[in-house]
Amino acid sequence: MAETEPRPHPGNTPAVVSPDEATGTDCCCLVKAEDDVFKEPMKKRRRSGPGQRFRALQSAEQCALKEYEKLESRTRRVLSNTYQKLLQCVFLDDSIPNGVKYLINRLLALIEKPSLDPIYIGLFGSTGAGKSSLINAIIQQAMFLPVSGESICTSCIVQVRSGCCEQYEAKIHLLSDQEWKEELKNLTKLLHSAEEPGGEEVDPWDGDGAVEEAIWKLRMVYGTGAERKNYEELLRAKPKGKIPTSRVITLKAEEAGELSIKLDPYIRTQRRDVDGESAETRIWPLIKHVEVTLPKSSLIPEGVVLVDIPGTGDFNSKRDEMWKKTIDKCSAIWVISDIERVSGGRAHEDLLNESIKACQRGFCRDVALVVTKTDKLHLLEYLRERKLGNQAVQSQREAVLERNEMIKQQRSRNLKEKLKFWKSEIQNQGIGRAVLPEGPRRKLPADSKALETSDLVYTVSAQEYWQKTLLTEEETEIPKLREYIRKRLLDEKRRMVTKYVTEAFGLLLLTDSFNSTENLPNEHLHLSSLRRFVEERTELLERAIEQCFAHIERPLQEGVRVARTSYRRILGACLVRSKGNQGFHQTLKAVCLKNGIYASRTLARIDLNQAVTQPIYDQIDPVFGGIFRAGKPADSALMPHIDAFKHSLQEKMAEIGIRSGWKCDSYKKRFLIQERNVTEGLCHVASQISAILGGLEGHILRRKRRIYESVSSSIQNDLKPYYEEAAQITGKKACERMKDVLRRGVERQVAEGMFERAQERMQHQFQQLKNGITEKVKGSIATMLTLVSSQGDGLYKELADVSSEHREMEKLHRSLREVAENAQLRRGMQDFLRMSPSKASQNLTASWAQHGK
Repeated sequence: MAETEPRPHPGNTPAVVSPDEATGTDCCCLVKAEDDVFKEPMKKRRRSGPGQRFRALQSAEQCALKEYEKLESRTRRVLSNTYQKLLQCVFLDDSIPNGVKYLINRLLALIEKPSLDPIYIGLFGSTGAGKSSLINAIIQQAMFLPVSGESICTSCIVQVRSGCCEQYEAKIHLLSDQEWKEELKNLTKLLHSAEEPGGEEVDPWDGDGAVEEAIWKLRMVYGTGAERKNYEELLRAKPKGKIPTSRVITLKAEEAGELSIKLDPYIRTQRRDVDGESAETRIWPLIKHVEVTLPKSSLIPEGVVLVDIPGTGDFNSKRDEMWKKTIDKCSAIWVISDIERVSGGRAHEDLLNESIKACQRGFCRDVALVVTKTDKLHLLEYLRERKLGNQAVQSQREAVLERNEMIKQQRSRNLKEKLKFWKSEIQNQGIGRAVLPEGPRRKLPADSKALETSDLVYTVSAQEYWQKTLLTEEETEIPKLREYIRKRLLDEKRRMVTKYVTEAFGLLLLTDSFNSTENLPNEHLHLSSLRRFVEERTELLERAIEQCFAHIERPLQEGVRVARTSYRRILGACLVRSKGNQGFHQTLKAVCLKNGIYASRTLARIDLNQAVTQPIYDQIDPVFGGIFRAGKPADSALMPHIDAFKHSLQEKMAEIGIRSGWKCDSYKKRFLIQERNVTEGLCHVASQISAILGGLEGHILRRKRRIYESVSSSIQNDLKPYYEEAAQITGKKACERMKDVLRRGVERQVAEGMFERAQERMQHQFQQLKNGITEKVKGSIATMLTLVSSQGDGLYKELADVSSEHREMEKLHRSLREVAENAQLRRGMQDFLRMSPSKASQNLTASWAQHGK
């Protein structure tokens, strides 16, 4: 008979302390309204059966995931039982102790905590690179997402995930009315400036693409001739397509092909044949992003989201901001480039550079190059240029495999070098080319996670995956990418469950201690000693953070010095075009309208603010990455200092427990240290400290992006008045006059300390982060000491007996290691069985020799 989770006492359920507050975001705040604690946990969404949810995993992976999910489920049940007992105990009380309120809200926050945050894998590439074809192959649905051909797909973000739904579903999210009005105003400004008397003439379908993009969007939404209307006229005009008031269009279908047909008009459109477009196609310029959900996929596990990310962003501010945020929230980025463009080229380098920035400012830990369309090869040409000795190539297939392996080796070396060292060269953001002093600049720390991955390059062929005329399914490397996805899911699930069970165990230790009426020997003296120790260690942590952040000072200063000496050359290269100003003044106007940033479907991304600050980023990037990296301890890394603080606190608590001679059944000893054995005890103390300090790492990661972008955003803010002035210029020689305004503005701001202000802004952001960390640590530890002390305000009010829940939680916590060992053993056995017989025999012989058999 299926077990059911206990429900809280029925009745009114006022708002509870927010999960952020309950998980340590503000641990100082223990006091809330008394009725805040009476809240029923959220109803969990309906989930598909275990057999269906694990279809995408192989047998060994299924076993590992089931064990982790069983651990998580049992932990939630224990937490729910404890929550119900506490509610029943205090439900009718007029006054609830502050510590008990804190405890109940922490329990609720853990019960409602999501099972697993989505794992975003970004497919980052230009139109035609093969992103959609690759996703179609991974999900085993040929032509499910429209691919680039004679029709051009939209530049919106498309997310594909597997869910518990019974049907295929797509949600098309549109710009809000206000967001579209903002874009409409900029589009009309861009177009009508060219019609002013004396204005520079330009062919609307010839130039740098800004005018063409604007005309196309207006005609698509309002019909032919819309480009000749002003902003007010367009506001009164009726769009040709149907726009729902909810700004969300939901499509559903029983079969993949059926949904594909419904979705196709929304994300595929002819470039110039506006009059022949359907009503669905006509709302394309209003589409913000698309979410596609597959039912119970056997190839993409639930919890993983594949994201088709355009390579350049968008002219609309909201879409462009979503573009940046989507890149930053991806834990892995695959840079997609077809075989004919992978050997270099401007677009490929820009994509790779943007991916490296995501490692610096966002959550990205892995960057890989996925080379598509690798079945393409002209055999005679390849044989003529081949330089691989006397080994003969007998067939097209052998040539493709040989070429693919060669590309994999070459691009792996190149990519690793580019992740380590990136030439100090401004790509001038699609306008011109600025040359800075030669010499490599390290972009990521030498021990960055992105450099440790074994596979940096994949050579895939979606076409051969379906046809299998030249390559086998394994040789197309589509299965290899699926394996990567599964491994990411399992690793993240293991990390999440370990953290969840540890935090829950610490909370149950604390809950069980509330019923203790026993005073520790010399309790007051020990707590006073512990408070002094915490104060000393907190001061040491504060100084360590200051020293850690001090590593950014010198490269930041050097970057400012280089920026001051090179900004004229950079700006000049950005504003000069070899073929004159024909059409360029409209692109420049688009840049100014968006405060120095312009993204279109036809041009590389333009960011003048980033261009002039690139010398600063060249200097700070390796140090910045070192500060926020996890793993190996280093003076310049932040998290090891915080971990050292936690460890010192654990040791001090264990020392107090042992020296005090606490009894084995002491509840307070269970809270601070469970066993006399120090190693075992530290494990329990770590659980409690993790429970109290929860959320600190997330706070740091959320602040990281704001710190990194503070330099370019400071420059953008200083130059904003000049962008606005330049955007208003029309008439004769408009382009040169706009350039003059920008040059004059930059010169004036540099003279007034523009780069120095950007430096100060980043320093201020680091200072705010330091203050935030120390405040949270002080508040968290103060909370813990208050809860430990029996002198608290009614803290040890008699509660329901939760000793059985505590014992169950202790068993679950101890089983973490066993589950992890079992998963590792299964993975090793699975890898062994995949080997060829000869290789397996060699490995087995080596293993016997190592163990003396």
